Amino acid sequence: MFQIVPHAVAVEALEGSRDAVLAAVQAAYLAHDRGDTVNPSSHFLRFPDRPADRIIALPAYLGGEAGMPGLKWISSFPGNHELGLPRASAVLLLNDDRTGRPVACLEAAHISAARTAASAALAARVLRPWGGPVSLGFVGTGVIARTIAAYLHHTGLPVTRFVCHDLVSGRAEQFVSDVEKHWPGSGGVADLDAALGCDVVVLATTAGKPYLPETLRFAPGQTVLNVSLRDIHPQTLLATRNVVDDVDHCLRALTSPHLAEQLSGGREFVTGTLADVLLGKWKPQPHEAVVFSPFGLGVLDIAVGAIVLERAKNDARTVTVADFFED
Repeated sequence: MFQIVPHAVAVEALEGSRDAVLAAVQAAYLAHDRGDTVNPSSHFLRFPDRPADRIIALPAYLGGEAGMPGLKWISSFPGNHELGLPRASAVLLLNDDRTGRPVACLEAAHISAARTAASAALAARVLRPWGGPVSLGFVGTGVIARTIAAYLHHTGLPVTRFVCHDLVSGRAEQFVSDVEKHWPGSGGVADLDAALGCDVVVLATTAGKPYLPETLRFAPGQTVLNVSLRDIHPQTLLATRNVVDDVDHCLRALTSPHLAEQLSGGREFVTGTLADVLLGKWKPQPHEAVVFSPFGLGVLDIAVGAIVLERAKNDARTVTVADFFED
């Protein structure tokens, strides 16, 4: 049996499963830390005449109770906005651990957004153990930023006000309108400096190389969720605490941490991984700024995809193909 899970089914399965997604993402990080995963390097398909476009393959195996291999195939074509289409599209193939046969193909753009948002929300929670009300700044206001906002609200981040900045002003205004359902009356469009000055900063752009000034220094107590990975100048990272999801994965493909490694000649600027923080191996301090840079591990997609597949099995919109493979 081979199952095809369309977008609407995946979205509905995840909408009421945020606690399960957060728990699955945390469990996947800890499994990865234990060595109970296989997470090869992501593979980038690029186009010489279209440097902004790319398609990425993320193969992975999540061990333990999940016991599931799979592959996410996700494209990022920023020009899609001009066509009235989402920037990103994705599918997730899941395989049977015993036979290796593919068992499902899931529309995965929302799965990818949910696992990214859950990772960011988990980091915001554990990297600010002292709690307290915060201002929240978004740089970039696409689907990822919206999903992160939903997960930050779900985890109870005590936001007193939020601001956003986007190169397209209309998109920023729509973001405020959408996100104010989480924090009514507290949002607004702002310039870049105002967004970067918030207690918690979410970087969720499509930047291909650092554009923030080399002189930027984050203030004590700031938590920066460096989701888009390439906004920050390496000098800024070298002046702060840095937490990543996986050191080898994050320090490649010309991410800001990779550029910081090249500039400094080593990896000493990396404080540790998110799993280290979860396990109490390092504890953030309120007098230090912390930047969390998640490269995005394929095992997280497998963990969240397994939740969607389980909930989709009894949905009439899920397509089951009985004779997809030769017996």
